[in-house]
Amino acid sequence: MDDDFELPTDLRDAYEILSSGAAQILPADGLAERLRAARAEDRPLRVKLGIDPSGTDLTLGHAVVLRKLRQFQDLGHIAVLVVGGFTGQVGDPSGRTATRSAQSAEAVVANAAGYFDQVMRILDPARTEVVDNADWLGTMSLADILGYTRLVTVAQLLERDDFARRFAARQPISLSEFVYPLLQGIDSVEIRADIELGGTDQTFNNLVGRELQRSRGQAPQAVLTVPLLVGTDGVEKMGKSLGNYIAIADPADEQFGKLMSIPDTVVGMYARLCTAMHPREVAELEAEVAAGGAAANRAKRAVARAVVSLYHGSEESERAEARFDAVFRRGEVPVDAPEIDLPADDPVHVPALLVAAGLAASTSAARRDIDAGAVKIDGVAVPARTYDLPRIELVGHVLTSGKRKAIRPV
Repeated sequence: MDDDFELPTDLRDAYEILSSGAAQILPADGLAERLRAARAEDRPLRVKLGIDPSGTDLTLGHAVVLRKLRQFQDLGHIAVLVVGGFTGQVGDPSGRTATRSAQSAEAVVANAAGYFDQVMRILDPARTEVVDNADWLGTMSLADILGYTRLVTVAQLLERDDFARRFAARQPISLSEFVYPLLQGIDSVEIRADIELGGTDQTFNNLVGRELQRSRGQAPQAVLTVPLLVGTDGVEKMGKSLGNYIAIADPADEQFGKLMSIPDTVVGMYARLCTAMHPREVAELEAEVAAGGAAANRAKRAVARAVVSLYHGSEESERAEARFDAVFRRGEVPVDAPEIDLPADDPVHVPALLVAAGLAASTSAARRDIDAGAVKIDGVAVPARTYDLPRIELVGHVLTSGKRKAIRPV
């Protein structure tokens, strides 16, 4: 961190955490200035993230900016999520080579429901405000909008890379797309944002907000952008179409296994962007990766445990690691176990399942095997006197009894 920022020790540590992994902070001293102002005014920062919810599952790539927002919350600040109830109907043109189809207001609201179920796995609900920009944009008069349009020129808009490319190629750019950055900037005025977060494709839109706030006598927000997360292939941006993604709703075993498959070259990136590790911990992991061999494997495991713990808890993370080792290190779990249909019951009575699959002669024998530690799921023993298990803990896993008997419930 630049010593010219002259921050107190505790704020310097906060700055180190918040700036770690950032693609860009604009202006360069903007974050430090906002931290100082919040301290002087004895209030939390209002940290804005605009979202136009889609119906897709969130991946670790989507979660990068949410993880950064959670860091602000953990330091005592307020996350302000601006749902695009109005702007979602316009469509964000950022990074696009053609006019985006607009969503209906109903679709925006419907998509938001499932979206927030996943978002709140990451954010602290107690420090989260959720607002809908339809509440102010939908009621503004044309005169109000025209007043704001005088603050942004067409020449400025055409400086955007995506608009410039489309204009040069004589591809259409709708007037509503030109207006989108302005609408996003008005959001910053309405919620009095101190900081706005976004991906690197949102830089232009976020900077418009600074200008609009200044025109209304507000302190202009600082802009912090986060980089795009590469997928499990270590090359391309994480995305479902490429199959190189990890969903935050994936089961613990699947998350752990996918994380163990990432190349060593991106372990540091995943530690910095996908976990709650302190920047100094990340630096130590990167040194281990650079050492190679067993040290690099330990670093990758630490990242896998940290990510799975965030979304499933530390105990499930430990179980996922144990099952991974059973399958891939010790070869204890047969990969070609025959599939067997589970009964409709939930929870499933495991002794009855073992009998039906031919892994035990009777339910009493099955109970004895469980109590003796002979019955395992993906190589991890079922705890003694645990005879009923949720279906989700059995579906797709390998259930073994002894060394030679195995099934894969489906």
